Amino acid sequence: MKDSIKTGFSFGLTSGIITTLGLMVGLQSGTHSQLAVIGGILTIAVADAFSDALGIHVSEESENKHSSKEIWLATLATFFTKLFFASTFIIPVLIFDLPLAVLVSAIWGTVLLAIFSLKMAELEKTNRWRVVGEHLLVALIVIILAHYLGNWVALTFK
Repeated sequence: MKDSIKTGFSFGLTSGIITTLGLMVGLQSGTHSQLAVIGGILTIAVADAFSDALGIHVSEESENKHSSKEIWLATLATFFTKLFFASTFIIPVLIFDLPLAVLVSAIWGTVLLAIFSLKMAELEKTNRWRVVGEHLLVALIVIILAHYLGNWVALTFK
């Protein structure tokens, strides 16, 4: 059961951070609209949390080695972890001007991801800096691609 919760938590946390940051950066670049960014965050927090939870559920079922209880624990852990962490990105958008809110959110997300990656590497006794670097590199690539994609959308569909 502990592994099921760990699976759901780790998936929900990383997906919640990276997906939400990518969406925020892309929407901010493409629309410059606080309303669009808040709507996007809420959509990620709810709809994508359900989607990811179902994805984990089906994935765990397909392995044919987990009990029904373990599968549901992973499912619920994924849903609630993603819902919670994605929702935290609303706070900076409500407090700051949108460009600063996105910057604060990027810092918040990378700090969370780095801390989680460090803890994970320590538990697995692997190279901490390689794990952190790998995870932050993926987040950075998503942020950069989302920024340029948002710019492209704004220029193409105005």
